[in-house]
Amino acid sequence: MTNTEPKTTEAPIDVPAGADTDPTVSPVSEKAAGGSAVATATETTPPLRVTKVAMREPSKAPDKIFSGATLATGIFLVALIGAIFLFLLLTAVGPLSRNEVNFLTSTEWTVTDKRLAFGIAGMLWTTVVSSIIAMCLAVPVAIGVALLITHYSTPAIGRTVGFLVDLLAAVPSVVYGMWGVRVFAPVIQPFSDAVAGSWLGKIPLLAPGLQSSGTVFAAALVLAIMILPIVTALSRDVFEQTPRDHIEAAWALGATKWEMIKTAVLPYGRSGVIAASMLGLGRALGETIAVMLILSTVRKFDWSIFSGGETFASKIATNAGELDSPTKTGAYIAAGLVLFLLTFAVNAIARVVAAGGKAKA
Repeated sequence: MTNTEPKTTEAPIDVPAGADTDPTVSPVSEKAAGGSAVATATETTPPLRVTKVAMREPSKAPDKIFSGATLATGIFLVALIGAIFLFLLLTAVGPLSRNEVNFLTSTEWTVTDKRLAFGIAGMLWTTVVSSIIAMCLAVPVAIGVALLITHYSTPAIGRTVGFLVDLLAAVPSVVYGMWGVRVFAPVIQPFSDAVAGSWLGKIPLLAPGLQSSGTVFAAALVLAIMILPIVTALSRDVFEQTPRDHIEAAWALGATKWEMIKTAVLPYGRSGVIAASMLGLGRALGETIAVMLILSTVRKFDWSIFSGGETFASKIATNAGELDSPTKTGAYIAAGLVLFLLTFAVNAIARVVAAGGKAKA
């Protein structure tokens, strides 16, 4: 049977001869007159008292309100896009049914109340080519500037360069257009003439075109400058978020700075750069005022980038005064429907590519 009595610690004491001792009693140390006695005391721990606190059940109302608001916002945005698409489609169906030429392959544009013969081939070519040229020029420069700001320059220089690049995004489109048609396009015209006059001019894309400076090439260069801040800012933010462990691992393996960027920074930021590029492409596809001011209108379609033309947006903006009847309005809205579907497809492809790149990274 286990002894449950508390343990005591006893110290030897001097007991006078003849004194009575009781082995069942533990003496307590004390000082008395005429002698001293040292004893042990029983040590006990008081019981732990636990106080029960009544916890109030948290309210779920804020979560329900917030989730409901976000769901309603998402449904509203989807419904809004669907309503815009239905409006464009229903308005364009009538004129398209009476169109006398192929809408997708014809370059003719005759829109009157008596005759409808309109095609988008010329506008589609000018829009896509100018946007692709702008992307090919702007994206490499934007990536280089973003890497300069985040990994090569000092913080002070990086902030200054970033501020100057961001400042380009604040310039209005009309200013870009006026600067492009008055200053920039005449400056690059000798280069365009030299390329078109060389052996490269035998290529239809680089064949001689207009004698004026309002070419597709000039518009594409201005578009490249306009989308540069967007791609640079987003790429810079993505590169700054590269995990430090990836960078340190590259350094530990003896990589140079470029090897570290190639193996750690660029793979991590691939999806973000693609998304930024697609946003810039969307801006280039829909740009109106600057392109309208720079591009020279031509009567006959030309494949050369050194010729003039019209994009979807500039065509609609230039002829906005003709939208005085449902027939004419429907023809231009049909062109706007193609632009809407084009930008929608570009954004969808961008999301798929970005998601794939993020998964690989």
